[in-house]
Amino acid sequence: QTTYTDKGEKPEKGKFVKFHHVTFWVGNAKQAAVFYCDKMGFEPVAYKGLETGSREVVSHVIKQDKILFVFESALNPGNEEMGEHLMKHGDGVKDIAFQVEDLEFLIKKAKERGAVVVKEPWIEQDSYGKVKCAVVQTYGDTTHTLIEYLSPYKGLFLPGYNAPVVKDCLLPKLPPGLLNFIDHIVGNQPDDAMVPVSDWYQNCLLFHRFWSIDDKQIHTQYSALRSIVVTNYEETIKMPINEPAPGVKKSQIQEYCDYNGGPGVQHIALNTSDIIQAELKILVDFDDKGYLLQIFTKPVQDRPTLFLEVIQRHNHFGFGAGNFKSLFEAIEKDQDARGNLTVYN
Repeated sequence: QTTYTDKGEKPEKGKFVKFHHVTFWVGNAKQAAVFYCDKMGFEPVAYKGLETGSREVVSHVIKQDKILFVFESALNPGNEEMGEHLMKHGDGVKDIAFQVEDLEFLIKKAKERGAVVVKEPWIEQDSYGKVKCAVVQTYGDTTHTLIEYLSPYKGLFLPGYNAPVVKDCLLPKLPPGLLNFIDHIVGNQPDDAMVPVSDWYQNCLLFHRFWSIDDKQIHTQYSALRSIVVTNYEETIKMPINEPAPGVKKSQIQEYCDYNGGPGVQHIALNTSDIIQAELKILVDFDDKGYLLQIFTKPVQDRPTLFLEVIQRHNHFGFGAGNFKSLFEAIEKDQDARGNLTVYN
């Protein structure tokens, strides 16, 4: 495993501040949002749909402390973009949004370095404030929305969103989830795609390498993986990029790519300051400076694709090579139960 200390040169302008929100494209946004509220301690915070004048797409926004998830579904028959995405990938992450400063500069730089801009900068505004947005393509069908606040925004989420239409009387009776912010978001790639993807973040978004691990450390008797973590200059946004390594049997990273129809978000890690109260069966990793506590859910939809992680850090900013291997072994058991721990070819 390697920890990188060289951030490179500080970008002359522009800044990636933090994760802003994660958008999921799902078959039934209302029910998906309820699942995360009931199981993980989120609460409905904003809504956009027919009642607010959004005629094509419905959005349910849920929140827990600084974590914002948006679940979106098509409202009408014949929405080819969302329909094809669902058919190919199933329910999953479509977009990872970052809050930024000087969006125009960041987009200009990204374009110069070869990034595909899906949507050029535009402005959204309502009576609560004004934001500028743009969208760039990253791995597979996943995108990044960049969001810059042009004035202090006083609304519930972003311009165009209203309060949720209904209140769930069950939620106040449930225990708190104790989750605070997005720690990192992991993207799985097919074999030999990890380095090009991590290079894309370094070239186009001016990120740098933060940590990496290879198949000599993360392997079992059957399969293996490699991972590179990239991050922004301030190291507030961490994006691990995984790929399978050839082994005797199919890697779980390859299983993910098979069922996801290509690369995509494998898991979202949510930081907590009290993992003991939040979860049970915790993995522990440590060094001479601090420790790392982690636990992982099983897939949160029927396809063996996206899952969630809960993580607590105490003066430890790596990614837990020991925990990484324990997780790898646990998923491999589930992979075998699914009939997918098959001979590699």
